[in-house]
Amino acid sequence: MSSSIDHTHDAAAQSWVASANAAASEFPIQNLPYGLFRRAGTNESARVGVAVGDQILDLRLAASAGRWSSAVQVLLQPLAEGDLNAFMAQPADKRLLLRHALFEALAADSKQQAALTPCLLAQSAAQMAVPCRIGDYTDFYTGIHHATTVGKLFRPDNPLLPNYKWVPIGYHGRSSSIGVSGQQVRRPLGQLMPPGATVPERAPCKRLDYELELGVFVAGGNALGEPIPIEQADAHLFGLTLLNDWSARDMQAWEYQPLGPFLAKNFATTISPWIVTMEALEPFRCTFAHPAEDPQPLPYLDSAKNRAEGGYAIELEVWLQTAQMREAGQAPTRLMRSNFGQSAYWTLAQMLTHHASNGCNLQPGDLLGTGTQSGPAAEEGGSLLELSQGGKQALTLANGETRTFLQDGDTLILRGYAHKEGARRIGFGDCAATVLPAVTR
Repeated sequence: MSSSIDHTHDAAAQSWVASANAAASEFPIQNLPYGLFRRAGTNESARVGVAVGDQILDLRLAASAGRWSSAVQVLLQPLAEGDLNAFMAQPADKRLLLRHALFEALAADSKQQAALTPCLLAQSAAQMAVPCRIGDYTDFYTGIHHATTVGKLFRPDNPLLPNYKWVPIGYHGRSSSIGVSGQQVRRPLGQLMPPGATVPERAPCKRLDYELELGVFVAGGNALGEPIPIEQADAHLFGLTLLNDWSARDMQAWEYQPLGPFLAKNFATTISPWIVTMEALEPFRCTFAHPAEDPQPLPYLDSAKNRAEGGYAIELEVWLQTAQMREAGQAPTRLMRSNFGQSAYWTLAQMLTHHASNGCNLQPGDLLGTGTQSGPAAEEGGSLLELSQGGKQALTLANGETRTFLQDGDTLILRGYAHKEGARRIGFGDCAATVLPAVTR
């Protein structure tokens, strides 16, 4: 177990916010993720909050109402101003100091209860926003089961390209089209090459898909030209969200050669609203290793700590609610489940280290996607491309409807939970979005 385990990870710890103590809560006191919100129905400026149970601790109010040390008050200041990026840039020990202060203020025996109770807002009364300024977004391809399955669809004899097991593959995404859970995603228009045709057409995407990923937010960055050694990578990781890398598969098939994803990927990316910090995830670290028969990482991507605890035991799920289900009052149906600790071929630290290894300057708030996290079994595909075998085999849903790819009106939901024996389970909150018809003009 990680050497960074402390009293904030005590599975028995309770909060004076009663809903945080419920066994099913995604946001117990051991979690304390950060998000950006405003009261629903208002035009007030967005503010940073911490999720605890079904409530949000408003850090603008808490900064002035609570009793904090001078060092903690300094750390709360940018958060009180709604600037999560400035806090992300703080050194790891400072970020940990604030976690300890918030934990103690929200603990069951806290003397701050009376002062902080007025600083709570029900999550149901909040409108969430993208949690920070995302200057750049890079999407990796670390899910080996996804890469293998998709590769077999197009290259049955050689599903993985030669570089896959040597280097964390990624592409530069589009930060401006990143939205938060609850958004509506417009079906994209694009160039498609219909089967048997010799001339492409411009039409609405017919093979709209999702990809189940985690999003990794960068904390303190690095100066241009100065790489980040893997031994220092953890200090540059701030936290995780769920991430849906929406994909127009028919557009992608036509445009991706020779330079990779473009319009098939940049029309929308959805993330969950809460950033679960790396400090909260310490109990869920797990060992990491490439299979003995595979190439082992080059020295700049390898360290004793990365091998001992570079992985994270995070359960991931995909749920679908069709328009027909919604109209009938039926709950979403689960499509699949996988585990990040068993599906990722490269660790978070390796992703960040490789990204900066050529001197690329990462900055606080930059977002890295992990790539689709599919399990090894056919029913554990992290996209409909996999689950439907490239559209050849329709999935039958609980209400009898079928899907090969997403239809207008479908609501796609990603869910994630970190759990391990001896630790309090923590969640990420839903990452949900609904498909709207294309605008054909």
